[in-house]
Amino acid sequence: MSFDPVDFIRTQTQILPPAIIPEIKLHLATEVTPLWQMTEERLRHADLPPPFWAFAWPGGQGVSRYILDHPELVKDKRVLDFAAGCGIAAIAAMKAGAKSALAVDIDALALHAIALNAEKNNVVVATSDGVDLTKPFTKADVIFAGDICYQQAMSARLTRWLRLCVERGTLVLLSDPGRAYVPQEGMVKLASYDVPTSRDLEDRDMRTVTVWRMEEVQALSED
Repeated sequence: MSFDPVDFIRTQTQILPPAIIPEIKLHLATEVTPLWQMTEERLRHADLPPPFWAFAWPGGQGVSRYILDHPELVKDKRVLDFAAGCGIAAIAAMKAGAKSALAVDIDALALHAIALNAEKNNVVVATSDGVDLTKPFTKADVIFAGDICYQQAMSARLTRWLRLCVERGTLVLLSDPGRAYVPQEGMVKLASYDVPTSRDLEDRDMRTVTVWRMEEVQALSED
């Protein structure tokens, strides 16, 4: 029997609002372990990571809450939701009046989940499995990056790319729940939110998410 990703997502999730975003409904898992095991079984792959697309991560919730509370930041703008997961930030942007939204994630199942979630919320979100991190992204006026600073080398690479986008004039919002490798320079705090979390995914029951605006810093080429 062939694998149907859309059917899999629908049968392994429930339609639920994220903890601090009641305006949005998503296909979400209520438990991580059964879904992880089911993903491995259905895809016949023993080393798959947890299905990140099935959870509204604190970073994504934080930036989504900020967007919905400050729609002027995205109204009539082109938006890129990087490492989008379930696509919550892209969906929030469209609900807030964005001209267009592109959700980027390397996980093929995430792209299917994003399409289903966008449909559920009566918005249109384009999807892609990647962008060129060696040069600024030129097709967005606003970029969201939620919870990308948990691994040192990747965080450094993504921070450098986001700085290139800032230099071009793009508004970059980085939403982080206290990971270890958040950049220290050129960061302006916009808001913070306490987001309930699951012990299946985090080491605590609540994460404080900070939404930052990234600014230009000197000597970028020497970073």
